[in-house]
Formats: sequence, structure tokens, C-alpha cells
Amino acid sequence: MAKEQENEQLALAWQFVERTGVNVFLTGKAGTGKTTFLRRLKERSPKRMVVVAPTGVAAINAGGVTIHSFFQFPLAPYIPGGSFSAKDEKYRFSKEKKNIIRTLDLLVIDEISMVRADLLDQIDAVLRLHKDRHRPFGGVQLLMIGDLSQLAPVVKESEWALLREYYRTPYFFGSHALQQTRHVTIELQHVYRQTDHTFINILNEVRENRLTAESLARLNSRVIKDSSCGSVILNECEGSRRGLREIFRYVQNDTYEGGLGFEGEAYIRLTTHNATANRYNEERMDALKSIRFSFRADVSGTFPESSYPAEEKLVLKKGCQVMFLKNDSQGSRYYNGKLGIISHVDANTIRVRGIDDGVEIEVEPDVWTNARYVIDKETKEIREEIEGEFRQYPLRLAWAITVHKSQGLTFDRAVLDVNAAFAAGQVYVALSRCRSLDGLVLTAPLSPSSVRTDAVVTDYMHVELAQAQHTAGHLATLERDYYLAMLTELFSFEALETDFRRMLRLIDEHLYKVYPLLLKEYKQASERFAREITAVSATFYRQYATLVAESADYATDAHLAERIHKAATYFVGTLDALLRPLIERAALDSDNREVKERLTEATYNLKQSFAQKYHLLARVVERGFNVSTYLKDKAIGLLNADTSAKRERKSKAVEKIEVDRNSDIRHPRLFHKLRAWRSTRADELGRPVYGVLTQKALIGIVNELPTSGRDLLRMPGFGKKSLEMFGREILAIVEEYIEDGVE
Repeated sequence: MAKEQENEQLALAWQFVERTGVNVFLTGKAGTGKTTFLRRLKERSPKRMVVVAPTGVAAINAGGVTIHSFFQFPLAPYIPGGSFSAKDEKYRFSKEKKNIIRTLDLLVIDEISMVRADLLDQIDAVLRLHKDRHRPFGGVQLLMIGDLSQLAPVVKESEWALLREYYRTPYFFGSHALQQTRHVTIELQHVYRQTDHTFINILNEVRENRLTAESLARLNSRVIKDSSCGSVILNECEGSRRGLREIFRYVQNDTYEGGLGFEGEAYIRLTTHNATANRYNEERMDALKSIRFSFRADVSGTFPESSYPAEEKLVLKKGCQVMFLKNDSQGSRYYNGKLGIISHVDANTIRVRGIDDGVEIEVEPDVWTNARYVIDKETKEIREEIEGEFRQYPLRLAWAITVHKSQGLTFDRAVLDVNAAFAAGQVYVALSRCRSLDGLVLTAPLSPSSVRTDAVVTDYMHVELAQAQHTAGHLATLERDYYLAMLTELFSFEALETDFRRMLRLIDEHLYKVYPLLLKEYKQASERFAREITAVSATFYRQYATLVAESADYATDAHLAERIHKAATYFVGTLDALLRPLIERAALDSDNREVKERLTEATYNLKQSFAQKYHLLARVVERGFNVSTYLKDKAIGLLNADTSAKRERKSKAVEKIEVDRNSDIRHPRLFHKLRAWRSTRADELGRPVYGVLTQKALIGIVNELPTSGRDLLRMPGFGKKSLEMFGREILAIVEEYIEDGVE
């Protein structure tokens, strides 16, 4: 992370994301490296992460997916406290999607300024549903990236009329779930985009809602209206007369074939509305005498039209002013936002001459991908799987583009047509695209109100940045807290105990007559669990919490490492002796469909909890405790436990073994034979299996080995009608079993 090491705030952000579990709001002026930080985080972080953004284009630019597509949200407001159900069709995630969420360490939300408070609370509700219902966002760490001085969330009046009862502001920081969490704000301050200190100071004033009259006058000195919009030079910027004269020549002359520019230079116009940009581009296009050529994108697989990163039908002429839409995938000939002029175009070839360097580039079609997150079957890592591709020349007409589409781009020269700005932050975004004041032209004077940011944002950032001054001082404490939290999670047996007691309760309430011996074993195990696991775990917590608090370097403390190893060894052995025998005899049955379904689910959950906890402790016994490896082992353990439990759930062989080990079934071979007979007869008669022979009667026959009709009538749930219909067949099966040799 070379750049992060050079930049104090970037280095701090990296440490908070990697070494703590606290939520991070990474903000900063335009051009401070937020996008670069995200790209490097994706490349190098060991944490399992998913990147989402509020719009399709923002998601593709961030290398992620949209919030709505990942979480399967409807396009409707969310009311806090609204109930979520995994059975709801909208939220019925695939098993893979559930596993991605369950193993997620970090959720990155790019362009957070456009995310509404209710959408963040909706994310919280789904993460709680599928991960940890007791913790905000299910215990997943959030990295929120964006600048609140830029584009605000879109809220219709009708939606805000509904939401204002629950939220004081639509901005993301109004989220109830976020307010329940510990989070830090890190502001990136080093501006890579601009080097003009006067201009940087003006941008800071706009961003912080403190623009002075002098700075506003400096901005308005850049106003020029050309012949197409009613021309007059309003002012001359002090010390920039030559620059103004050059701009005046630019707007008056038509020396370049494209109709814009002087001495090989050209300006891009930023507008507030798509219609304005499109109209301006068409006017400039129509003014060219050259031939039109059309290039249609090749779209394959799944790629939503709303997320198209370029024009589906690109129309160009020689002399068009264009902008590249992505970095050169073949080298460094162009970059996202580079301006150029079409120097040659025909049906098969496009060449662009760069405005900044005059170098001619032959452009090839490039590919954008639409991806979804999946879990790699071999490595168990979360990775992106390509669902669709969009292949097109990475160009767009660029005499004019909207402010919204300019986010993340940098221009040496730009004409800002923003007097019709309709949203907070639009003017700031437009201004901050420019490298310098000399390269900026306004089509109309800015008023104080047009550059004013939302007071709610200003107040929030004032408080956040005041607290952020002390952020670095909290890092060591938060790192220690995170280490302790992961260690506590490792040695917490609460989830396993909950699943075990749920199984015990089902047997005790519904199967105590069928499985009395097994019930007794479960009750004895429950008492031992409380004594040998829960109580020991609580005692050990006090030991390691003290050691972590007192150690100067807890992560490498030899004494702490020894205590952790001994504890893991103890719990592995205790779980093996206490629970494994019971779990291996977990194939229980019931004639009641509801009870049977609950038993199946409880068995599955118990096996999964046991396998995951055992796996984690065994890994610590093997190689010690480390937070990074623990996170990876936890995810792999959960996925492997899930796969194993699912496989066993479907396996007749495993079920047979479990029955054979059940102490309430004295003759397992006879049990399997009688149950198979019962199933066959039920199919023949079109009855449920308990309509042939109840579970109680089945186990009674297996254990007592009746040899007469009178013996059969003593079996629980076996009456005269059953004797009349099935007595001979059952007695024959029992007699054959006895003759073959009782087990």
C-alpha cells in the first residue's frame, strides 16, 4: 500500500478496516484518492468483502454490484422495524447468497452520499436475518465511501411524506442501525487532482458551506457567454487576463475541425440535465460536415440496460469531441475522462487524437462486465462471477456531459453550465472536476444559494470531523477490542448450547415415550455442558481478557498463546467426549409432520454448530490463534459444516448409522427391515406411514420382539384393527429376524 504509506489518512483508513471491526466512513474532497483506496483494498485485503453502490454505473465503476440487486430489494421506501421473513419471495435468497452473507466480514458501500437512511436500515434488517440478529448489520463491518458535499440521495416528495415520521434526514447518517454502532470518520485531505492552492481553498469553502464574497467573485470572474448563449465577458480574474483572452478566442473562433478549441485545446461542457447535454452534443454534431458512422454495442448474458456504461448505439463523425470512458486495458494510452477529437472514422476503424498530448490512438472495442458474487467451490473464497458483458468502443460524445456522469473524472478545461442545478452538491461536483481556476469557465454567474450545501450535512460533518481529530488515538484500543472480540467469539459456546437445548426440548416434549433412554442421555449431557463447557468458558474469559488488557503486545504474547492453545485443546477433547456420541445418534423420527420437520431442522442446526465450533478449535490447536486466519477458518468451517450437514441430511447411509447407535433401539437391523416394510405397505394402500404402523409401535415391536398376536396388542398404539390387517406380516418379519440370529 505505497500510496497509503505516504498519506497519513489513507494509512489510518487501511489500519481501521484491516485491524478492527469498527464501521468506517471514508470521506474527503474530490480527487483525494477514495477510488484508488477501494481498488487496492479489493486487491489486498484478507477480509471477505462485497462491494455495493446505489446505482448501476457507480457499481460497475467500483467493481461491485448494486445494493438493490445484491439484497433483492424492491424499489420502495423501508419503514424501520418492518418485518423480514426468509419465506418472503423478495428475500428468498439462494443458498449461495445466504452463505455469502453468513461468511461476510466487510460490506463496502461506495457513493454513500446517495444512499438513503431507510435503505441502510433495510440492509441492516437483511444482514440480521441471515447472520447475527442481535447485532447491527449482523455484525458485518461497514466501509462507507463518499463525499456528502457531492450528490445527495434521491427522495420523492411522496416518499419523504412517509419517511419523515421516522427519519430526521434522508442522508445515510440518519439510519437507526448506524446510530447503534461504533463508527469512525476519516477525512482524506491530500488533494491529488488540484495543485492550484487558490482554487483548492475556494473548493474547501464551497464544500464547508463558508464561501466568502471574495471567493464567489473569483469564481464569477470566470463567466463568459459565447455567441450561442448571449456573449459577454463579465469579469477578469486577477492575474489571469491572458487565460481569459485565450478562452475568449476559444469561444469566438472555429479553427478546429470539431468547432471547439484553439491551438489544439478543447473544453468539455458540464450540464445539470441529460436533455441539455444531449441537445448540445447533437447541435455540435450536426454542425460537422463529415459522415456519420454508427457502432452498436454487443451485449451478452445478463446486463441491465440501466447499468450500461456506454452508449448502446455510438454515433461518431470525424471531428467529434469525445471522452474515454475507462482506463486503457492494453496499456496506458488513455484513461477514464481523457478528451480527444475523432481524427479518423470508418466502419471498421476509429482513431482519436488526444487533446492534452496530441497523440493519435487507434481505439479498439473494450469490455465491461456485470458480475455477481459467488463462493468458489475449491478455495471457499467470495469471488465475482461474470453474468454478462457489454462490448463497445470506450467513447462518448463529450462536447457536453452531465455533472452526474462526471463524478470521479478530472478535466483540465471545462465549461460549467450549472445555473439550473436542482440538487444539493451538483455545483460542488462540477467545480471539483476541474484541475484549476484557469481551466474553468462559467456560462452564468453563481449565486450564493446555488453553491450552498445542505445545512444538515454541514452540521453533521462539523461534529464528525471534530471527533475525527482524535480518531488515530483510538486505533490501538479498537485493535485490542477487535482481537478480544474474535477471541471471545472463538471461545463462546452460546450458539452451540442453544441448538443443543432446542434438540433436548423437542425430545422432552414430543418423544419422551419413544426415546426415553436418549432423553436421559441428553439431560445428563446438558448438565455436563453447563459444568464442563459454559462455566469453564466463563472462567477462561476472565483469564484471557486480563492477559489481553495487560499485555503490551498481546498478538505475540507467548503466555497468552500458551493459554489459548491449552484451552482449545481442552474444549476439543470435551466436545468430542460429550456431544459427538449424541450427535452421531441424531436420526430421530416422528409421526407428527410438524414435529418431524422441527426435528430435521434442529438436527441440521446442531450438527452444523458442532462441526463449525469443533473445526475452529481444532485449527487453533494446530497452529495457534491469529485474527486473519481465524476469519478465514471461520468462513471455511461454516461452509464445510453446511455442506457436510446437507450431505448427511440426504444420506440414508448416515441415517442408518445414527439409528444403529441409538440406545432406544435394541435391534437396529430389525428396525430398518420393519420400517422399509411399513413404507412399502403405506405406498400400496395410499396411506401415511403412521396409518400402517406408528413410530411408537414400531420401536416397541423392535425392542420387545413379539411372537404372537397377544404380544402385538401389548405394543403402544397397536390395536385390533392393526392386528387384523398387518399382524401376520409383522410377526413373520420378526420370526425371520429371530431365526437369522438376534443381534
